[in-house]
Amino acid sequence: MRFGLIWSEVGNGLRRNLSMVVSVVLVTFISLTFVGTAALLQLQIAQMKTYWYDRAQVAVYMCTETDNCPGGAATPQTVEAVKKQLQSPEIAPYIQKFYFQDQKQGYEQFKQQFKGNQIADYVTPDMIPQTFWVNLKDPNRSDVLTETLSSSPGVQSVVDQRSYLDQIFNILNAASLTAIGIAILMLVAAVLLIATTIRLSAFSRRREIGIMRLVGASNRFIQTPFIIEGVIAALIGSILSCVVIWLMVQYFVRGFLGPKIPSINFVGMDQGWLVIPLLIVVGVVLAAASANFAIKRYLRV
Repeated sequence: MRFGLIWSEVGNGLRRNLSMVVSVVLVTFISLTFVGTAALLQLQIAQMKTYWYDRAQVAVYMCTETDNCPGGAATPQTVEAVKKQLQSPEIAPYIQKFYFQDQKQGYEQFKQQFKGNQIADYVTPDMIPQTFWVNLKDPNRSDVLTETLSSSPGVQSVVDQRSYLDQIFNILNAASLTAIGIAILMLVAAVLLIATTIRLSAFSRRREIGIMRLVGASNRFIQTPFIIEGVIAALIGSILSCVVIWLMVQYFVRGFLGPKIPSINFVGMDQGWLVIPLLIVVGVVLAAASANFAIKRYLRV
């Protein structure tokens, strides 16, 4: 097989269909950028779940005067009773540690959390419940506290903070699925565009193809330049998407979001280098498959 002639045909094809090649590059670039973003988002969700689920606490909220509790607001006696229950032999083995937060401490924390928000102007210390914050040895056993303490006098509710985390993760999963859906549509568009580009390129060179057939050139020799054209266009788009993913992780996620939200361990280039080769492989494989299919169909016509 004469590689010089093949690469000459590849160059001619790329020059003749430059606008279509640019379109393939852009569509591949956008679609794979969405794929990479969705993959990084899933890695971020998995990393956050591992980190936050182990640190999620169970909050035992005591009744306040504004709550509609049968026994009214919690008293020092009911608070002490709940504390003894947490220290009892039935519950203590499940607990790693716990601490009590009175209304004054809760109010100070509330003001810091909602600093600058108008809602802080309407909340008074007596509206903030006294709370037992409990860290469990096994976060999955929060039902033990819920079943034991929910009906205790003075207890307004027992809340597993993982329920709040689940809502956040559901939103992130929805965003990730949306990115995946857009990526799939864009990949389909890229495949169709590559196939169309290859067929147009073959049509524009139908005379050369006819001559090759007359001199006995094999179908593999005729097909190879067209497949390489599609792969080159998709490879350029894949590399551009990898560059964007690298910039996004390095400068936006780690450089901007990391310092702004230090409580979250964001994904870094360790995860980025897992995604980047995947994008190149996906782009090249899809391009080669679609180009091969298109040129084979054209040569049978």
